[in-house]
Amino acid sequence: MKRMSREPLVIDAKNQVLGRLASFAAKRAIRGETVIVLNAEKAVISGKRKSLVAETKHRLKTRTLGTQSHAPVHQRRPDLYLRRVVRGMLPWKKAKGKAAFHRVLVFMGVPDEYSKKPPLKVPGADASKLPSPYITLEELAKEIGG
Repeated sequence: MKRMSREPLVIDAKNQVLGRLASFAAKRAIRGETVIVLNAEKAVISGKRKSLVAETKHRLKTRTLGTQSHAPVHQRRPDLYLRRVVRGMLPWKKAKGKAAFHRVLVFMGVPDEYSKKPPLKVPGADASKLPSPYITLEELAKEIGG
């Protein structure tokens, strides 16, 4: 049995690449740590703005002709979008994946209770070193109606 850490891991998503941030958070959650992600709207996705928006809008059209309760849920808010990306990196259909997913908390901005804690930056996820263009989750959410 893995030991649960008492102190939650606080991560600042400002200018962090979404995929690297999400994989780091998923690994830590699987280990049994509580992961708190702040400033979710300031995380970045690498790629050209036009193609990222078009791809996301195309994904939003996915639906079902059957029961709507079985249809996919497409998140539009930046915090829920980031949480869904983390879920994609977890074995969430298994008990350990569900438990790990419940240990991941994502916030837009910085809540008062976490403002005094020094946030961690994910190593190797700094967006300023990206050679390609990028878009923030906030800009993407505005484009897709979030």
